[in-house]
Amino acid sequence: MPSEKKISSASDCITFMQAGCELKKVRPNSRIYNRFFTLDTDLQALRWEPSKKDLEKAKLDISAIKEIRLGKNTETFRNNGLADQICEDCAFSILHGENYESLDLVANSADVANIWVSGLRYLVSRSKQPLDFMEGNQNTPRFMWLKTVFEAADIDGNGIMLEDTSVELIKQLNPTLKESKIRLKFKEIQKSKEKLTTRVTEEEFCEAFCELCTRPEVYFLLVQISKNKEYLDANDLMLFLEAEQGVTHITEDMCLDIIRRYELSEEGRQKGFLAIDGFTQYLLSSECNIFDPEQSKVAQDMTQPLSHYYINASHNTYLIEDQFRGPADINGYVRALKMGCRSIELDVNDGSDNEPILCNRNNMTTHLSFRSVIEVINKFAFVASEYPLILCLGNHCSLPQQKVMVQQMKKVFGSKLYTEAPLLSESYLPSPEKLKRMIIVKGKKLPSDTDVLEGEVTDEDEEAEMSRRMSVDYNGEQKQILLCRELSDLVSICKSVQYRDFELSMKSQNYWEICSFSETEASRIANEYPEDFVNYNKKFLSRIYPSAMRIDSSNLNPQDFWNCGCQIVAMNFQTPGPMMDLHTGWFLQNGGCGYVLRPSIMRDEVSYFSANTKGIVPGVSPLVLHIKIISGQNFPKPKGACAKGDVIDPYVCIEIHGIPADCSEQRTKTVQQNSDNPIFDETFEFQVNLPELAMIRFVVLDDDYIGDEFIGQYTIPFECLQPGYRHVPLRSFVGDIMEHVTLFVHIAITNRSGGGKPQKRSLSVRMGKKVRECTMLRNIGLKNIDDIFKVAVHPLREAIDMRENMQNAIVSVKELCGLPPIASLKQCLLTLSSRLITSDNTPSVSLVMKDNFPYLEPLGAIPDMQKKMLAAYDLGQGDLLKNAKNEAIENMKQIQLACLSCGLSKAPSSGAEVKSKRSLEAIEEKESCEDNGKL
Repeated sequence: MPSEKKISSASDCITFMQAGCELKKVRPNSRIYNRFFTLDTDLQALRWEPSKKDLEKAKLDISAIKEIRLGKNTETFRNNGLADQICEDCAFSILHGENYESLDLVANSADVANIWVSGLRYLVSRSKQPLDFMEGNQNTPRFMWLKTVFEAADIDGNGIMLEDTSVELIKQLNPTLKESKIRLKFKEIQKSKEKLTTRVTEEEFCEAFCELCTRPEVYFLLVQISKNKEYLDANDLMLFLEAEQGVTHITEDMCLDIIRRYELSEEGRQKGFLAIDGFTQYLLSSECNIFDPEQSKVAQDMTQPLSHYYINASHNTYLIEDQFRGPADINGYVRALKMGCRSIELDVNDGSDNEPILCNRNNMTTHLSFRSVIEVINKFAFVASEYPLILCLGNHCSLPQQKVMVQQMKKVFGSKLYTEAPLLSESYLPSPEKLKRMIIVKGKKLPSDTDVLEGEVTDEDEEAEMSRRMSVDYNGEQKQILLCRELSDLVSICKSVQYRDFELSMKSQNYWEICSFSETEASRIANEYPEDFVNYNKKFLSRIYPSAMRIDSSNLNPQDFWNCGCQIVAMNFQTPGPMMDLHTGWFLQNGGCGYVLRPSIMRDEVSYFSANTKGIVPGVSPLVLHIKIISGQNFPKPKGACAKGDVIDPYVCIEIHGIPADCSEQRTKTVQQNSDNPIFDETFEFQVNLPELAMIRFVVLDDDYIGDEFIGQYTIPFECLQPGYRHVPLRSFVGDIMEHVTLFVHIAITNRSGGGKPQKRSLSVRMGKKVRECTMLRNIGLKNIDDIFKVAVHPLREAIDMRENMQNAIVSVKELCGLPPIASLKQCLLTLSSRLITSDNTPSVSLVMKDNFPYLEPLGAIPDMQKKMLAAYDLGQGDLLKNAKNEAIENMKQIQLACLSCGLSKAPSSGAEVKSKRSLEAIEEKESCEDNGKL
């Protein structure tokens, strides 16, 4: 069957518009009419029917059009009672006349809306020479480049080549295309010309390539950011990277370098422009990956105590199948260590010939020698990460074989073994930085106040627990095992102890002692004592292992325990699926080193956090995540699908994982029978209350499946998201990146205040008419301190009001510029600038600095619409920002002076006073006050 023709040029858009299509016309009175719109053959006017007006009045001259807006960005859309039922990506508006009246329209798909917007923008920008494009595609840089490619492959120089050669040539240019699809396209072209031959002309080659290799969604984006050209120059690319992609410190030379590396035509590289094929390759490159490259290396503070980090941990590392009767395999260790795992398990038993072995005691048929395992561990311990590796020792050996274990570990690991006794003068564990390239043994330990060479300790082994639980005579009692002094001495800062209750632990547990919790027990504690669990984990390490009932080695949900601050959540690495996806995705951050710094509210002694928080987290500003799923590329058929052809009906689920208040899921519509380049064009919003603990999981599924629906997924921590237009590489069910299989998305994060990467996430947006949310001060029970801080409530509320007013003013600027709430002020001014340039290319306003703040002043008379925008800009960007800054500085000065006067500074000495005075001066001179005296 012939495939649908794709839009690959302005000419295609114009042809589509001349043929016409039905659009919905939206009126301010909340009424919507179906009308058939066409573009005149002479490209001079837009017409619609039916209409009560005569034909000459039911039209809009192209010369009268001032601006074309995509989305619901006019007063008509904002005030229409049915606007909520209209898809944002299908709506567009044509502003015309001196008063900027709007013709507001809705297409039946985002694709059709993009065609009209791109075509109209092209016509408006070329109103003086509207027939330029009619020269056709033959002289465009793209076609000139394709001709050189064809001629280089046309050895005989006859201007014709075998179909097989043409197919191979297109596959070289675009390896993602299937051969069958290329051949079908050639047959379509030849049939349309009523010719039957296996030879391909230059013209047919170029036509086939453009139709097969042009992604319409990328073409529309290119036209939009190039101001209606069909290529980007260095200036276009610079504005795109700054305003849309969140890239800072970009220069023209950097943009020219990108053009030289990605543009395919020699002419483009020399003249400095990026055409559609080069732009597509750039967007698909690692430079436009959704994952922040800063997080691909160690980027977090590694000098904090070990208990302040999440630690990548595996459960029953030696197993590659189920945990009840699965065989032991040394590859389990290799795989886990290569994946950055920093906590592995060794379940050691007596072997023959006085050689300890590792085995599953429910399946003794396969075992590994202890020595071979620790040799492999030594080889791969620090390949993926140089930070400390914890060996969780499950010791079930007799005393003689325990001594053999000690000898072998000392010989193999040598100086890497960390055996320093913990310092009683300290209160916290050493940091990962201090423990670099060290191997820490976690296990039972004999009392240090006795000289006995051996003694009894409780056996807290998980596997033994499972065996006992499945036994009919299990009575819940723990047995005792003998431990030799030599093995006990190898345990230093990870001494295994049994958990009793939080009150006892907080009083008597030493910071170097660690408790292990079964999934069942940890879930109960998390539900009953969520705040206590978080506070406990500020100082002590806790390890969570899967329930004894998970005999199939299924995985627990690690997020449930990360929310409580639990550092070591042990996972069955051999079992792929959603839970392992979360675990793998989470530890991609911080360079994949296996250690992720927990949020400050889970580390600071005076902070308050409950894992069961159902709303806003005290002290944390919620963010709004805007995700637009634009399209998919090269989706494979589900691996487990059976009795079904190659055609799939894909849709995308977006899952947010984090604290309970943040967990949510939304899905796109299904695209019927399209695996190569399905277009979704749907936008979703999620409020994220604790970004540092949130993860986003993109899952692509088949809606018409037999046997299996899973196509691919990608899981990424919220903090690793890059804004703008990004490609998401999809992983297979077992976690491998699939070549050329991607999602094309747009990411925006709004309403962020302070911290993180402000250039990427400091956009502001009004989130509907809600009750204003205020930060409150919680009483701590000490009257003097509570009374002192009561006076801060009023200035805090005033500051919040000021911020809200500023945000509302900025939203007004965005609305008047015809931009959505997720737009930045830079994008507003770029849009505004085109309206403030007169016909003879002179500006109608001038940028003026007043008190170090930018204002726009008119240079003569300007239209009312422009006056409105300038007034909104002055209110939001000038006066309010200035006042907000002054208010914030005054409040900071008052707080600091109050702290100094009542002795709440860290070091109330004369030196501290001098430092504080210097800090106050710095507040007056600079916008930042991060180095000022802290409470």
